[in-house]
Amino acid sequence: MNTSYAAQKDGVFPSVCSLDCPDTCGLLVHKKDGKIIKVTGDPAHPVTQGAICNKVRNMTARIYDPKRLKYPMKRVGAKGEGKFERITWEEAIGTIAEKWKSLIAKHGAESILPYSFYGNMGILNAEGMDRRFFHHLGASQLERTICTSAGTIGYAYTMGGSYGTDPEETTETKLFIFWGCNAVSTNMHQVTLAEKARKNGAQVVVIDVHKNQTGRWADWFIPILPGTDTALALGLMHVLFAENMIDETFLADYTFGHEELREHVKQYDPASVSEITGVPVEDIYKLARMYGTTSPSFIRIGNGPQHHDNGGMFVRTVACLPALTGQWHVRGGGAIKGNSGFSAVNFQVLQRPDLLKNRTRSINMNQIGEALTELTPPIYSLFVYNSNPLVVAPNGNKVRDGFAREDVFTVVHDLFLTETAHYADVILPATSAFENLDLYTSYWHYYVNLHQPVIERYGESKSNVEVFRLLSEAMDFTEQALKDTEEEMIRQMLDDSVNPYLNGITYEKLLETPCMKIDRSKRPVFPGTLPTPSGKIELYSERMEKEGLPPLPTYEPIREEETFPLLFVSAPNHNFLNSTFSNNEVHVKLEKIPRLHLHPEEARKRGIENGEKVRVYNRRGECELTASVGENVLPGVAVSQGLWAESPGTKQLVNVLTPSRLADMGGGATFFSARVEVEKLS
Repeated sequence: MNTSYAAQKDGVFPSVCSLDCPDTCGLLVHKKDGKIIKVTGDPAHPVTQGAICNKVRNMTARIYDPKRLKYPMKRVGAKGEGKFERITWEEAIGTIAEKWKSLIAKHGAESILPYSFYGNMGILNAEGMDRRFFHHLGASQLERTICTSAGTIGYAYTMGGSYGTDPEETTETKLFIFWGCNAVSTNMHQVTLAEKARKNGAQVVVIDVHKNQTGRWADWFIPILPGTDTALALGLMHVLFAENMIDETFLADYTFGHEELREHVKQYDPASVSEITGVPVEDIYKLARMYGTTSPSFIRIGNGPQHHDNGGMFVRTVACLPALTGQWHVRGGGAIKGNSGFSAVNFQVLQRPDLLKNRTRSINMNQIGEALTELTPPIYSLFVYNSNPLVVAPNGNKVRDGFAREDVFTVVHDLFLTETAHYADVILPATSAFENLDLYTSYWHYYVNLHQPVIERYGESKSNVEVFRLLSEAMDFTEQALKDTEEEMIRQMLDDSVNPYLNGITYEKLLETPCMKIDRSKRPVFPGTLPTPSGKIELYSERMEKEGLPPLPTYEPIREEETFPLLFVSAPNHNFLNSTFSNNEVHVKLEKIPRLHLHPEEARKRGIENGEKVRVYNRRGECELTASVGENVLPGVAVSQGLWAESPGTKQLVNVLTPSRLADMGGGATFFSARVEVEKLS
């Protein structure tokens, strides 16, 4: 570990935000007597330029929260009871290794399953030594699909990969469409860039199911019924083609299948689309004409609409729009779903899938409840890190049932005694990102950051990389890849033979300049050859046709049974990031209470007044929230915000209501394709 910053007691040191957020902000950590006293933004960062969100501004309270885990523990009570006693690291690692060796002998290595996501976005601690270890172990593989997988696949069908507009260029944009993206809460620096453009006359349109902070900030907010966004995009295409607001030259030179698309969208006339979406006919015409006549125009494609049964197709469809008007040729035009393709490191070298000698089963993380309660042969051990599945995974009651199994040996590596940790047999204390050496890339902007540890370890905490090195040793693994240092792994993953955009970015150069921009000159994408089968933007996809999917953008309704009357969306809130911060007092006070947004018409039907407690339920479960009655959602819609930690006497886990069905593409989650009923609590 590089301790050059960590060992210094006083001063201001550069850092990077580790949260699962597109902005990947540059930070400055202020220290006194070896402890962080303040976290501020780094004004030298080219994109984030010193501005940070409330989550990070109050990070010090999380890092030094008295509830933070300091040492390993073992369970001494019943699962879920939360009774543990302190043990040594030697005992903890020895216990895990002994149990796993016994399970492998009895049931095979597939009886063991890792469960993780991106609670820490440092590449080494999110997807480095852990992948090497579980590949070598031969454990069941986890499909990490809970967030963006449906949209990533959908976008790739159109564009070939995660490549979009450089956000720094959007200061020149004249029309912003934030589609299903609560950017004020989840991508604040795109809002900052839009504000700069706004001063030069840009307009901001927000399309969403809830008039959240971003909707209130917009020049024009368009409410839409959940799961119908694909239809609206097709309605816009209908008008663009019908009124000749398209760039025929761009379509001829850079797209595949535009004639087929032109004919196909005739069926999506504004009247039909209005019936589906709840968007008035005149607004469909107005938006299409605004988009068709304004240049540069830019679409920020959000994560929200892809969390439906039809989520992959939504992103695939919206990704076609910039091609129709030739916006990829205009500086400040185009779209961003994600830009991770530009800064993708050499994951083959980092994760070493070649260490997996025999093919093992693969389990979708969205269906962990079913996997733990129904799978044959069963899972007998879980190792959970960078995630809190009892709060974040769908169909939460089934997830809890699975974790309550006495015959599942569960290890949790975390900073806090989370809801999931209450069901652990062994708990390991995790370092915060401020204590780690790691590499960060953004899935929005074009910069790569090296992070050096800025504080000493908290208590006896260890990083994911260290824990899996210790487990490798305890399991008697001798492979050199399981012994590599953090520095060696960073050098390996920056091998630019796979991704020429990383040309010139090395560990040594990052030590001198911790924030470096990728080199787009090596393989221009717009215009240029895209990594699609045709090398063009694929409005018609033969690959989709071969895979049994509609080759042209097509609207299909969500698949939830219409047993319950209200479409339910469990959206993020402003002060948490998934379950992160939901157990920290400062952030909970900022967010206040968990609410359910209802239209006055729906509230009147049920005799519900603003501010009253309500029961929200379906066949999967129930929770209790506070009604927020107003015009922020359409009739027939109910929207909650945030994943709130359970506290004694409360029922506020919204994911007990959400389905574990998989989306149309990528095995993605369908959190937002739920239906519920709501009643006033007596």
